[in-house]
Amino acid sequence: MKQETFVYFIGTAGAGKSTLAQRFYEWTNVKGIDAILVNLDPGAENLPYDPDVDIRDWISLKEVMESHDLGPNGAQVACADLLAVNTDDVKESIESFKTDYVFVDTPGQLELFVFRNSGRIITNTMQPNQSAVCYLIDPILAKSASGFSSQLLLSLFTNFRLDLPQFNVLSKADLLEEEDLNQVLSWADDAYALESAVQTEQSSMYRKINEDIVRMIIDFQSHAKLIPTGTTDFMGIEDMYTLIQLLFAGGEDVLSD
Repeated sequence: MKQETFVYFIGTAGAGKSTLAQRFYEWTNVKGIDAILVNLDPGAENLPYDPDVDIRDWISLKEVMESHDLGPNGAQVACADLLAVNTDDVKESIESFKTDYVFVDTPGQLELFVFRNSGRIITNTMQPNQSAVCYLIDPILAKSASGFSSQLLLSLFTNFRLDLPQFNVLSKADLLEEEDLNQVLSWADDAYALESAVQTEQSSMYRKINEDIVRMIIDFQSHAKLIPTGTTDFMGIEDMYTLIQLLFAGGEDVLSD
């Protein structure tokens, strides 16, 4: 049986998960690699792609709101739990494509997938030995040392919760000024430089917390490797593909020559 490689796109709301998943999918088409797109956000309204497998075929946010008399937030939580109920059906639909890559666009709100049991149930059911998490770091939030450290902390929590191979990307990096981009990348390469930058910020309880966060990041080495990606010219996509191949060393590289 063909063993697909699953890539889960995870990040805070607005980080660009759907766009990056679409760009990676377009890149595989250019390179002659079989791939499909999976939407796991029941509340998605305007996706930039036409998903091959869509959780909205099984779960409707609007119907959950109406049938359970819930507001949008409560319905999102209920839908997140319903994801686990439909995991087997989603898996069967994915397997019918017999593809090489499965790009999974997760719910817009990170906590709905990462901090609820449904996320781990899904990742454990699909292809746990051939799955990776692509964690998106929002470039606007990453421009300050404290903002970047907070983003890395969420990435660390995601890694802890899902227990899958994981790499970080700086989404929409082409929106940053060159100076800001180089600064963020330097912090990613050297966590001690990030620690120094945090220590130069205005003294406060918030700064002290961020200093502790950076020390934890250093201990877990969760700052390692940050791939800048963008919305033009497939920026960073080939680096992502190469890293995924390295994560699953020994697997066949399906890239066409």
